Amino acid sequence: MKVAIVGATGLVGNVMLKVLEERNFPLDELLLVASERSVGKKIKFKGKDISVISIPTAIEAKPDIALFSAGGSTSLEWAPKFAEVGTTVIDNSSAWRMDSSKKLIVPEINANELTKSDKIIANPNCSTIQMVMALAPLHNKYKIKRIVVSTYQSVSGTGVKAVEQMENEILGKKGDMAYPYPIHKNAIPHCDIFEDNGYTKEEMKLVNETQKILSDRTIAVTATAVRIPTAGGHSEAINVEFENAFDITEVRQLLSNTDGITIQDNLETNSYPMPMYAHGKDDVFVGRIRRDGSQPNTLNMWVVSDNLRKGAATNTVQIAEFLIGNALV
Repeated sequence: MKVAIVGATGLVGNVMLKVLEERNFPLDELLLVASERSVGKKIKFKGKDISVISIPTAIEAKPDIALFSAGGSTSLEWAPKFAEVGTTVIDNSSAWRMDSSKKLIVPEINANELTKSDKIIANPNCSTIQMVMALAPLHNKYKIKRIVVSTYQSVSGTGVKAVEQMENEILGKKGDMAYPYPIHKNAIPHCDIFEDNGYTKEEMKLVNETQKILSDRTIAVTATAVRIPTAGGHSEAINVEFENAFDITEVRQLLSNTDGITIQDNLETNSYPMPMYAHGKDDVFVGRIRRDGSQPNTLNMWVVSDNLRKGAATNTVQIAEFLIGNALV
């Protein structure tokens, strides 16, 4: 089993390496791939130094699986070239997510859609993954009518430059700005670029990707995405209206029985999800579960997850594990 990580020197690529090692992923050869300026750089994996190679060199090696986290333009240009030599690409950018010919996969929800012929598989947006993880078991039982979600997103979702901006501001140092405003001691209601409808791309990902993953275009979704000064982990306040009546005890039971979900919801001990404690973990944490008394069949919840792990690297690796486990590569 020959696996390539394209974008190995980036934030998500670095976490992919950790996740592969932690999960003892079954591979015989690991190719670390990055831009030309990083070629020759050495990265440690399981105690060994591996030299970074270029994308064309990696394609010549014909890996079985390529895990991509190098941005949308790189994916659009190079993923088809990997696919042409027989490699199955799992892409972490937004490039292929809404392509009707590509599957958008959260393994716990819809991995059974995958076949051997799927050579480019899309990994959803980090904010979408944690939301649908919490909502899929409830949708199956009660059928979702409408979702109102507000996100509180870590600077790590923007990348290294944003993390450095926040750290510089904390220290009172001048440096490059990833955002048009300071992020330390601030909240910026602007994740990704604005679209013609007044929503950001990040907000529209929550709309479109949710409908695709849950295979239901009738679900109404409206979102507000906000960047906050946390170093890792995204949080979401979710208000969800169902077609059918629900019982809160049953909601808790359904979520407790879902792989990858941890309930943290004990008001007596002030137990609820927080990004600080989700950091470095793969589960999606759900708390503040309560009925919305303002209208029928409506629920409020607070959902937190490490955006670089389940929101990106771990989900990608889990897709690869499913492909291998089901002889699809």
